Amino acid sequence: MSEPQKSKYNKSPRLREDTPRATPDILVCEREERFFKSLYEFIEHEKQFLQCPAEGADELRYSIYRSVFNKVICRATAYKRLLSTIKTEYDDVVVELKRREDDVRATQRILTTSASQSRSLYTCRRRRQQLKDRICELQTETSRLKDEMKRQKSWTEQRHWIPGLTVAESQDPEALDRQLRRLQAQRTALLDTRSCCVSLDVKDQLDTELRTHELRRDELSTENKRLSILWRRLRSVCGRLSHWEDDEQQVPLEDLLSSMLEDMRLSGETNGDDVELFEDEEPSGVNESELVNDHVIRFMDLLSSAQYEDAALLAARSPQGVLRNLDVMELFKGVSPPLGSAPPGSASPLLLFFQALLVTVPPGVQLSPPLSSQCVLMALRHGALRLLTHAVTQNKLSFSEQLGDVLTEHAQQNMGVADQCLALASVVYEACGRSRKSALSMCRRGLIHSAAEFMEHNLTTDDIIWVLCRSPSLSLLQLLTERRSSDRCRRAAILSVGVACSTLLAADPPHQEVALQLLDGLVQRGREVLEDVVLEDSGFSVDTWTDITSLCSALRRDDLSRTVLAVLLDQSGTRVLTPDLDGARLMEHVFL
Repeated sequence: MSEPQKSKYNKSPRLREDTPRATPDILVCEREERFFKSLYEFIEHEKQFLQCPAEGADELRYSIYRSVFNKVICRATAYKRLLSTIKTEYDDVVVELKRREDDVRATQRILTTSASQSRSLYTCRRRRQQLKDRICELQTETSRLKDEMKRQKSWTEQRHWIPGLTVAESQDPEALDRQLRRLQAQRTALLDTRSCCVSLDVKDQLDTELRTHELRRDELSTENKRLSILWRRLRSVCGRLSHWEDDEQQVPLEDLLSSMLEDMRLSGETNGDDVELFEDEEPSGVNESELVNDHVIRFMDLLSSAQYEDAALLAARSPQGVLRNLDVMELFKGVSPPLGSAPPGSASPLLLFFQALLVTVPPGVQLSPPLSSQCVLMALRHGALRLLTHAVTQNKLSFSEQLGDVLTEHAQQNMGVADQCLALASVVYEACGRSRKSALSMCRRGLIHSAAEFMEHNLTTDDIIWVLCRSPSLSLLQLLTERRSSDRCRRAAILSVGVACSTLLAADPPHQEVALQLLDGLVQRGREVLEDVVLEDSGFSVDTWTDITSLCSALRRDDLSRTVLAVLLDQSGTRVLTPDLDGARLMEHVFL
């Protein structure tokens, strides 16, 4: 039995691949042969039942073989101690391997934790530095605001001072005469202003009387409508009676009156009591010209009494928009303090007027183009971007190319609000059909992929070149000139590489640099890539690429010129007619 046991010990990890082999009868009896066969069957059954993996170390497989080893040891007699020693060493080796694996996993966890701690420490240090920088910025801003508060306070105190004369001017008779005349003129102006004003008590009394008259006007208007309806009904009855008399009273009077009353009742239920009458049928109500005149007078009173918010609302709600124009805006501009000199917390009258216009304009109605442009300029000057964004997104302004140009110019001059202004300009340009300027605004905002997709569907080749010349960018040029892969096939590039490079190389140095970077990138990717680009170019022509080689030579990039020229010469049907590089010319082969 020692030979089979030794064979099993040496090949125990591969028992799943071995088939039971019969032991020679001279060594193993039939009973032991059945025993080994049952061991093989036990191993295969346990593997299938426990679903052990086919390869690699596994605890379940070790348990199966350990159990089989115990059965062999229990059956053995002469070699029982030797087999027990072997099994003990086998178990010790397995335990040692497990311990080493546990040590490796623990070491890996320690290394991972250390790396994580290092990253966390680096992140904390970076965040600490960011917070320090932010604290410095806040301290600087606080100092600036304190200085601004001191300046505003000083300006408020000095505003009430009466400017005097210097010592030298006080000794000059002419200067004293000028000062006297100026003070007399100021005194006269103040007296005139005082004569045009009334006390607050009188103003409150006049406001009370105005509200009383307005209520009385509403009551009379309601009574006028009621009498108008009654007059119309009486006229209808009179007409019916006249026809009844002309028809020689064919219908009894009682039936006629009943019919007329029923018609009046049905007419009253259908149309209501507030039936709108024609102008020639109703008595004249409030004269519209008088209403407009009263509105204008009220507006001037509010403006002169410095009630700018009420004046702005009154002007925005004026009948037929008579006060929604540039002249009224000039009035508000005249009473507005210079930019930066207004007291803290006070809104500019111009800004109040613009806000009132946006609040009161009906849905679906836009301000006039001149008024829209002036309002946008005023909002940008006062930094009211939130109000301007509301006006653009709610479609309350008349969009025009001039309006978009104003936003774009402000974005170029103020980088802090450039992104928001360019976004508004894109909306304005797209609404008024200026697609290429809308694409240019996207490029300036850094939305390269969106701009490329927009240009593909909305712009021509000339428009794309126009955008590229005004916003040269290597990433944009690569997107426009690369072929795109779709689900079924490769689509052509949006812009021809040859056309783009020849145009940019003939322009200013920044444009030339972008074109040279594109060509350098193609050369670095390999000559095959450059050859594919040249051959698959949608605008491929020998003259175009010959011009590119000439322009590269003129820019002292002979390496690029030679590389492109070599690609062209390798193609079928081309040859060099002159040996020099600058004078190289290409021609197409004529196939017979």
